Amino acid sequence: MSAPSESQYSDQAGTQPDRNEMHIPSDAELAEMSTDDLVRLGNRIDDIEIVSSRERFPVPGTRAEKRAERQVAGWFILSAIMGLAFIVIFIAWPWEYRSPGEEGALLYVLYTPLIGTTLGLAVLGVGMGVIAYSKKLLPEDLAIQQRHDGRSSEVDRATAAARLVQTGQQSGLARRKLIFRSLGAAGGIMTAGIAVAAFGGLVKNPWKEGDESPLLVTDWKSENGERVYLRKNNGDAEDVVLVRAGDLEPGSMETVFPFKESDREDPEHLKEVVRSSDSPVMLIRLRPYVTVIKREGQEDFNYGSLFAYSKICSHMGCPTSLYEDQTNRILCPCHQSQFQANEYARPVFGPAARPLAQLPIAVDDQGYLYARSDFIEPVGPGFWERRS
Repeated sequence: MSAPSESQYSDQAGTQPDRNEMHIPSDAELAEMSTDDLVRLGNRIDDIEIVSSRERFPVPGTRAEKRAERQVAGWFILSAIMGLAFIVIFIAWPWEYRSPGEEGALLYVLYTPLIGTTLGLAVLGVGMGVIAYSKKLLPEDLAIQQRHDGRSSEVDRATAAARLVQTGQQSGLARRKLIFRSLGAAGGIMTAGIAVAAFGGLVKNPWKEGDESPLLVTDWKSENGERVYLRKNNGDAEDVVLVRAGDLEPGSMETVFPFKESDREDPEHLKEVVRSSDSPVMLIRLRPYVTVIKREGQEDFNYGSLFAYSKICSHMGCPTSLYEDQTNRILCPCHQSQFQANEYARPVFGPAARPLAQLPIAVDDQGYLYARSDFIEPVGPGFWERRS
């Protein structure tokens, strides 16, 4: 079976024939048609008139063309370099918190700007390279198309695909090796960078320590029976100030952190504990007239009117930094979740679905507050392996 002739898809006057009067090829005829035949057929079916078409560089390999190729490739090479820099910085740059004035504080401050800048330049390089390629190297076409509604037919889809193939052939990308390779490097590295950012946290196994895994225990856990006290943080981790039961006025709140006497001579560990995301606890002293409802199994977790709740929101892990004395509500500023402090910190507003974890506390012979144990449930938001 021979393919329909070109005359069946074009008329001498250049006008667009009625679609119902055109010969629509069968699937077998479509399979035998060349890319150019399919493009011409698609133009006629879609009412596309090619007003003008010319190559940017009719003679391949000229100095002007090579110069344009280098300019385009330069953007892709920049993208590849920035994508590689993003991956290296994301993985190897010091990211752990450092206080202002502390050694390594400048590197910590630069971490977020650097990963944002490098990833942004990687995306910009690809975008500018594609724009430069279309402006400098793709053929200049001027076409007019009538708009049609409705779902495309099989013929329309076949001709549209052929048009894309023809565009790729006319672009000359296959023979422009510098652009082809630089674009491949930029696209590959940028894709790898996005994958590292999205899945990098899954590389480390959070459960390799079993029941002692970081998601299940905090620094409030006692080791070898050593007592864990509640301490304040005045900005200097080495200046340890323990909290007494009488330090808080009724209706007030204090953020406290864990302290073991064995850590007093270990400045680095003192800093790590204060920076730890699951260490902060809100110590709240309710007013005497406030009615208290306690959670089952946690009836003795408080000491008098003092209640200690994890400062990590059970919704998305933001710090619940606000306490409203008149309503006895703890507020999370990120997504406006609210927890009732006098009712075992149960959620009463916002997206949070679980109460804040409560720390069991007591007072020693000298009046200092300490944790009777670690939290009996994981702090913060949910995760797949969470048991409560």
